[in-house]
This record gives sequence, structure tokens and C-alpha cells, in this order.
Amino acid sequence: MDRAATDEQIRAQIAPFNKKGVEVSDATSFVDDLEFDSLTVMDFVAAIEDEFDIIISMNQQAEIETYGQLVDAVVKLQG
Repeated sequence: MDRAATDEQIRAQIAPFNKKGVEVSDATSFVDDLEFDSLTVMDFVAAIEDEFDIIISMNQQAEIETYGQLVDAVVKLQG
């Protein structure tokens, strides 16, 4: 799956978690812009893992701070 298609699917997944209706771009920070707490991050990661049938390790999660980094990681994990 290409990056644009992956981005589209992740945008659909993030919508219920985006309580403030923040406009999401590659530079959008999960903590600073979307104000995700640790529980929200865990729920969101679980939704992404289910959607794409992948596993994002705790080490990878720690490195992903922005929406663009997440899209790139999912594309890479899909091989």
C-alpha cells in the first residue's frame, strides 16, 4: 500500500480520537497538538495495529511523535 492510501486510512482511524478537531498534517504532534494522554495513545495504536494487521513495538511507539512519523512507520511495517 502506498503512503497516500495509508495516510487516508490512518486519518479515518484518528478522527474519533481527535476530540478538538485539530487539522492533522504530517507535523501534527500527538502530545502537543492533539493532546493525547498515554491511554489515548494506547487505544489509538491498538486501532492502527488492528486496521493494518501490524504490530508497533514499544520502542517504535516511543520514537513516533508526529502524524507523519506514524504514517511512515506503518508504510515501512507493511513491507
